[in-house]
Amino acid sequence: MNENGISGLRGRIANLGWIRPIGSGPQVLADDAAGDPPSDSSPEKPAPKPDSKPSGKPKNPFGDSRPPKSDGPRNPWLPGTDGKPTGPEGPRRSASIEDIFRGRTNRGGPGGGGGPGMGGGLPRFPTRPGGGSWLPVAIAAVALLWVGSSTVHFISPQDKGVVATFGSYTRTLGPGVSFTAPWPIQTVKVRDVTSIRRDSIPEGDGERLMLTSDQNLVDLSYLVRWNIKDLKLFTYQLADPEQTVREVAEAAMRQSIAEDTLAGVMGGGRAQIEANMRERMQAVLDAYRSGVKIQGVEIKKTDPPEKVKDAFKEVSAAQQDAQSSVNRAQAWAQQLTASAQGEAAAFDKVYGQYKLAPEVTKRRMYYETMERVLSQTDKVIIEAPGTIPYLPLPQLKTTPPPADAATTGGK
Repeated sequence: MNENGISGLRGRIANLGWIRPIGSGPQVLADDAAGDPPSDSSPEKPAPKPDSKPSGKPKNPFGDSRPPKSDGPRNPWLPGTDGKPTGPEGPRRSASIEDIFRGRTNRGGPGGGGGPGMGGGLPRFPTRPGGGSWLPVAIAAVALLWVGSSTVHFISPQDKGVVATFGSYTRTLGPGVSFTAPWPIQTVKVRDVTSIRRDSIPEGDGERLMLTSDQNLVDLSYLVRWNIKDLKLFTYQLADPEQTVREVAEAAMRQSIAEDTLAGVMGGGRAQIEANMRERMQAVLDAYRSGVKIQGVEIKKTDPPEKVKDAFKEVSAAQQDAQSSVNRAQAWAQQLTASAQGEAAAFDKVYGQYKLAPEVTKRRMYYETMERVLSQTDKVIIEAPGTIPYLPLPQLKTTPPPADAATTGGK
């Protein structure tokens, strides 16, 4: 708008005497607030001289027909002046919101004292050598990358993937290259279904006490091996399948330990406990439709509680000594039994010969018995009655000589 247009507009505003300015100072036009200096040819009246007397009515810069300013509502876009006039004599701001934002935007342009990101203006996207913008190319590249990364899936041989359409199960992807709809229409969750997972219970060096059937406590730790049998059930059936496996293992182990004694748990009953626990776990997980297969259970440690470990060692030592004594007694009894069985077998053979020739067998047995008895004693053999017996030389050898005879012989 040129200067003549501004002057005419001010004249028309002055003819509307009933319009009252909003702020404490005169109303300023938008073009004038943007920074255009007032022209010398404007119809504004010159300011009164300081030595002139004030008239009865305050002067209005827009004409005498304008009502004087009063203590009415102030323009929020104009700053307070503390009684000072606004306009060329004091600070002022634009009364138009469009001019305010236009002034801030122009500060980032040439000569405004700032560049992109400093003067408040938005940075411009770089242009191509031909003059076009790189923005469509960048958007197309991002879209192509998004579509390619969310539609093409490479699944390794040990993995499988579950495809969900808007959160609902659709299908299961096998190993290889597969294609799906882009995200967020379809999503794919890939998991390892062949590797064996190992859960050690309890974790770390914690103590896990269990009660046996004979009311004894045992500190037991074990290892559970499992893998994913059905990926669909494993993903959607249970909220936390890994934690479910651990809790089912804990319950199955306590039930198996409660059916056995302390001696069985500490001794040779581990294999049976492991088999029972595996069967129980698989039955419970199948009932939950968890999609988990238990590969095996291994008991790693069976120790007494820490507070009674010393007493338990003493009891174990006494039990081992008792078992050793029982083993020795059983060995001696087996030897006697074997000897008696051998003698009985020999007697059976003699009896068989006796039935064939009773007299001969009887005489032979008599001779063998007398030989066995007389071979260990001193004996005198007399051939017939009336024969003078000979001097008992064997008795003289065994009887010591009298003391007097020993003394006489010495002299």
